[in-house]
Amino acid sequence: GPQVVKCPSPGLSISYPQEYRVLALVFYSIIFIVGIIVNSTALWVFSLTTKRRNSVTVYMMNVALVDLIFILLLPFRMVYYAKNYWPFGNIFCRITAALTIFYPCIALWLFALISTDRYMAIVQPKHSKELKNVSKSVMACTGIWVMTLASTAPVLLSSNDPDAASNYTTCLKIRDIIHLQLTGATAFTRLIFFFLVPTFIMIICYSVIVNNLIHGRTSKLKPKVKEKSIKIIITLIIQVLVCFVPFHICFVYLLLENTSDKFSIWGAVTTFIMNLSTCLDIILYYIVSKQFQDRVISVILYRNYLRSVRRKSFRSASMRSLSNINSGML
Repeated sequence: GPQVVKCPSPGLSISYPQEYRVLALVFYSIIFIVGIIVNSTALWVFSLTTKRRNSVTVYMMNVALVDLIFILLLPFRMVYYAKNYWPFGNIFCRITAALTIFYPCIALWLFALISTDRYMAIVQPKHSKELKNVSKSVMACTGIWVMTLASTAPVLLSSNDPDAASNYTTCLKIRDIIHLQLTGATAFTRLIFFFLVPTFIMIICYSVIVNNLIHGRTSKLKPKVKEKSIKIIITLIIQVLVCFVPFHICFVYLLLENTSDKFSIWGAVTTFIMNLSTCLDIILYYIVSKQFQDRVISVILYRNYLRSVRRKSFRSASMRSLSNINSGML
């Protein structure tokens, strides 16, 4: 019989509400601009201008790099929302979907590494030489990258593809939260290993740290180290609670409910908040690095600085001319 050619029907099987698409475009534009500035500055500061590297600077470089990779994918997502169909083909859809999963997974493990690092600094100060051991922290980060990239393989290689029906003009795999409904088992494994385990590590580290601080067992520590560590810990706790916990709760709920064809407002909102994490890392960079603070402050105050320099030079010139007049008069 005659072959029926299926025309791709842009937007037909996505059903994103118009308001959501407009909101997503605005939101992702802001995150893209802010995120690029914040994380490229951080990467530059930690990789090129930091003279003494230690474990924390290594972790910060990784956080900034992960954020940047995720942020650089946002324009493709924005085109998807603007056009209401996916114009970039199957392979790129798979890569984007894989990196969408990759971001929360690796971010939480990096936070867990930073937490164990602060645990060492506060609770085990006698081992604090280890914190200056850059090669160990590089190995830890490499391990996490390999492990997390491996976990995204099901999305990259799955033969059971929900987008095949639309000739790959949809990219349902990057649908908020429900990446692949078909891989329920994989999703739950990911949830345990890339959300519960790192979160549990963080909780243990922080409980011990808080316990030691309350009972004054950290008296040998320099007050500055203690203060900085506490700030890092509070920042990480807030970021995990605000950005990652709602996302994963919603993820579980939608997996159990199994409604992949419906648009979920909670799925959308929690994904937005999770993406916000890429910009909130500025607080972490700011606390950790004096150089980052100086860079940020110098950028913000650059104009004021120029003005003050002009004023100073003007003032010193006028003072000079005054003193010349005075000395001439004497």
